[in-house]
Amino acid sequence: MRSRQEPRRVSNGVIIGAMLLSLCVLSIVKARYCATPFGKAEDQLQEQMNASIRMETDESPARTPGEEEEDEPEEVPSTALAVTTPAAVSTTTGGKGRKAGKDRKGKAKPTCYMTSKRSERCDASGDIRVDGNRSTIYVSGIDREWRTKPYARYHDPVAMAHVREYTLKPLGAAGDAAPACTKNHSVPGFMFSNGGFSGNLYHDYTDVLVPLFISTHQFKGRVKFLLSGMKPWWVAKFTPFFQQLTRYDVIDVDNDQEVHCFPRILIGATFHKDMGVDPRRSPGHVSVVDFKRALRRAFGLEREAASRGGATGTGKPRLLIISRRGSRRFLNEREMARVAAEAGFEVRVAEPDQHTDMATFAKLVNSADVMIGVHGAGLTNMVFLPRGAVLIQVVPFGGLEWLTSVTFKDPAGDMEVNYMDYNVKLEESSLIDQYPKNHQVLTDPYAVHKQGWDALKTAYLDKQNIRVDLDRFKATLQEAMSRLP
Repeated sequence: MRSRQEPRRVSNGVIIGAMLLSLCVLSIVKARYCATPFGKAEDQLQEQMNASIRMETDESPARTPGEEEEDEPEEVPSTALAVTTPAAVSTTTGGKGRKAGKDRKGKAKPTCYMTSKRSERCDASGDIRVDGNRSTIYVSGIDREWRTKPYARYHDPVAMAHVREYTLKPLGAAGDAAPACTKNHSVPGFMFSNGGFSGNLYHDYTDVLVPLFISTHQFKGRVKFLLSGMKPWWVAKFTPFFQQLTRYDVIDVDNDQEVHCFPRILIGATFHKDMGVDPRRSPGHVSVVDFKRALRRAFGLEREAASRGGATGTGKPRLLIISRRGSRRFLNEREMARVAAEAGFEVRVAEPDQHTDMATFAKLVNSADVMIGVHGAGLTNMVFLPRGAVLIQVVPFGGLEWLTSVTFKDPAGDMEVNYMDYNVKLEESSLIDQYPKNHQVLTDPYAVHKQGWDALKTAYLDKQNIRVDLDRFKATLQEAMSRLP
């Protein structure tokens, strides 16, 4: 009997082995071709929107050109680093570019290349002639043209449509005589743009100022800024910060009548993350805390740390309420201030806008121990909060936690700011008075999200105001006070 059962046992083993092998093959096929990066459909939707967040600006489909972020050189090289990607807004013509620098894998870099999915860098050394009137930069040693837009929002075609394009041309190319130098410079030039969405404080920092710090702090002031799309009021607003990065006046490159000649030109600042710096990739391994230190020096902010005792001589911590005039405003702001005072805070209410004096407002924010406001560009002022302060972001009704996280919640920790959110309930939202009780806007926010950014923005950002529940507000303030040093 035993000898007759052996073949059957062997046969069963073969069948079981074949089944296991089939399961393995199916798992591999599923992982390779069927997997999604997120487990839920709404997670995938949120990730798509994360890639194209704008602060109070119309949206359109995003695109993601180029390669992954690369390390920036920690010291200024003496030879040209060649720098684009054909997938970016830039276009190229002609033959192969000069290969004069190498990345970590030993491959030569072209004259223009993507430093992240949102930012492009062009870098060249030699005889460099910048003719801003013709949006042209003549470069010795290259044998092709490169085109680039120096603004860190390459994934967003709407923003990039408002950024001037510059062309890098080979110096001495047949039929295109380069103009003679009218101003010679002994330090490198760095070109960036305040086109795009600049003018909105959140985008000023995320798209321009933080990338500019990442890309130029290592020059220790020995670099000249060439600004495309210059808005004089914008430059005046941030001049104290620019003076932390350059010893020279900012050049209005688009309208300057000079031909500026440099030994080296860098075009385009490097983006790491929204309102943030990745120390692993930044020259000198600086962080966003170093960026905040530069801001403190720029605007004369003396207060380093928050405290329950405050800094105004009252013995009370100061609460700053960021007010809004348009949508997402507090409907019971005075009552909020009264409750906060009763809870032991010295209260200030302020409404920043484009005309607000930056230095004055920075000092006000720096004096605060707790800052609260509805999601919006005004919360960007958290860059001036002292270490250990508390930021309370009021999250409008409508499933917007993914948006409020990437814009302010995630950056807060790196900035040494304690973060809290106050999630608005339907009964606290003005939307309850605008729609029938069974309307989709009230009952199924994620269905509205799936209609796209415009639908989401219209329903939950443009038409919503907040009447804070004062009992919830008081409890939130008590928790914020407990978090202060």
